[in-house]
Amino acid sequence: MVDVELSQPPFSLLDEEGRERIRSGVDLAYFDRDEIILETGQPGEFVFLIHKGEVAELDPTLPASSARIGLYTAGDLFGAISILNGKSRYRFQAEQETLCYLLPKALFQQLCRKYPDFNDFFRQTLAHKARLLTEKRAEGGVTMAGFMLAKVIECMRAPLMVEATTQIHQAVHTLNDSHADSLLVKSQEGVGMVTKTDLLNALVVKGLAQSTAVKDIAHFELVSVTPQQYLFEALVAMTRHKVARVTVVEDKEVTGVVELTDVLSYFSSRSYVISLQVEQADSLQALTEASRRTPELVKALMAQGVKLRFAMDLLAALNGRIMNKAWGFLIDERYHRDSCMMVMGSEGRGEQILKTDQDNGLILADDLEWPDVGEQMQALTDTLVELGYPPCPGNIMVCNPEWVGTVTQWKHNIAHWVAARDGESLMKLAILLDSHAVAGNAELLEQVRDELFERCARDEILLSYFARTALRFSTPLTLFGSLKKPQHGIDIKKGGIFTIVHGVRTMALERRIKATSTFERLDALVEDGRLKKRFAEDLGEALALFTEIRLRQQLAQMEGEAEGRQPDRVVVQELSSLERDLLREALHIVKDFKQRLSHRYHLEYS
Repeated sequence: MVDVELSQPPFSLLDEEGRERIRSGVDLAYFDRDEIILETGQPGEFVFLIHKGEVAELDPTLPASSARIGLYTAGDLFGAISILNGKSRYRFQAEQETLCYLLPKALFQQLCRKYPDFNDFFRQTLAHKARLLTEKRAEGGVTMAGFMLAKVIECMRAPLMVEATTQIHQAVHTLNDSHADSLLVKSQEGVGMVTKTDLLNALVVKGLAQSTAVKDIAHFELVSVTPQQYLFEALVAMTRHKVARVTVVEDKEVTGVVELTDVLSYFSSRSYVISLQVEQADSLQALTEASRRTPELVKALMAQGVKLRFAMDLLAALNGRIMNKAWGFLIDERYHRDSCMMVMGSEGRGEQILKTDQDNGLILADDLEWPDVGEQMQALTDTLVELGYPPCPGNIMVCNPEWVGTVTQWKHNIAHWVAARDGESLMKLAILLDSHAVAGNAELLEQVRDELFERCARDEILLSYFARTALRFSTPLTLFGSLKKPQHGIDIKKGGIFTIVHGVRTMALERRIKATSTFERLDALVEDGRLKKRFAEDLGEALALFTEIRLRQQLAQMEGEAEGRQPDRVVVQELSSLERDLLREALHIVKDFKQRLSHRYHLEYS
């Protein structure tokens, strides 16, 4: 029996009996430097698991300088696809003296028949493979099962329900007896909530009598989650809506309450206290200290294998609260109702995990008089820089008068951009389409966005111009479908991220979808019938993969581990075999998406 490490995918998908069969059935083979292990067109007879050495994957149809399309090292496997397809598409050649475990074809096929998950590993969708990669990376601290997969039902409290006619003094006794912080109030208007703070303010600040009914001080606009939602989503909801608790609703009935303190206790890592620090910040200095800890949160989320979409949601909500509080500290309250600060670009879509640069603007009510608005916006921009948000290289910021205007002025801008249809105008329409309100009166932004949809959604010619930009950059795949391997790396922002983001944005514009997140737009396009669910899932997973690879390089730069390298450029040769496999599949999905966009918007004729 051969002692071989089988704790990683795909062998972790087998039970102990399956792994024992491998240990009993494999042989160990030696290959000399430059020896061809598997030739192009040769029938697959073994799955090779490298114990020691390096094996190059070569495409003999390419020039020698670019024929090397993959590199496999200790722990990597190859040859399975050759068995499934009947023959090898590429040549596999030892680059140095190499030892490989050989798993015979017959045994491999038997394992595939007996263990569906093992079989699916070699045939499955990008979404499933990405999930395996995430699980493989999860390490230390709160495990992925305990963090990413924890459900609301695991952390909720039983609801304490009182009648609407319950008096304040009775409510106080009920809270004290139950050691709770909130009560649910049943009334004809529905279910409301009162907290200890509400009761204290009613008695001390408002001077209400102890006999006052709790329905008079209850809040009836509650934020709700379901028992089966992820607990992580409840934390996002609390951060986004600025509340310390959410109700749990199932089949239209309130079945529980989740408190922020309980969630933070469940997620015991200090990193997750950042959201609480942001909420408690009572000065710009305190807010700055909390804001500058967000990279620490990002590192913790990545190390613990949290699904990227969840991490994006939390960071977007957290950044929104930071900007909202900065606005509150700086801008006189009399202007709040008649102005709206919006964030745009990746921040507006909720897809800027690390603070890269500012993209923001200001909408003013038509009748608002604000003499020193320019000075105030410059102060706000400077404050955001202090909070860790660098200035926008393109000067798309509230300190730039071009990105400040009344509702009517913004509508005139949209009309001008639609008529012009040049590159700069289309770019501005795209930026505005991704806008999201973070402070002030969000209704002002809705008026502007409604105008944008009204002018653009039915304009087939404009949509064609708009969509064409998604095809601007080439997909970094060779003619034969393998990854390009330039030494300086491939640009995954241009070659992958941009195409998905802008292509989905175009479809959302056409269908008047108001969601700004690319992931939410994909969900809406599935519901609308414009995309098949499986393809939308694969597009989402491809975007998450590109973003995660880019984020890892950004974090490495912050640690001084990747000096001189652009975070958008990925050196394929440095990726693991599983990562290369995922990247190749993701780029093929991008290529497919380009063809669909070209057909839908008639770009092949433009």
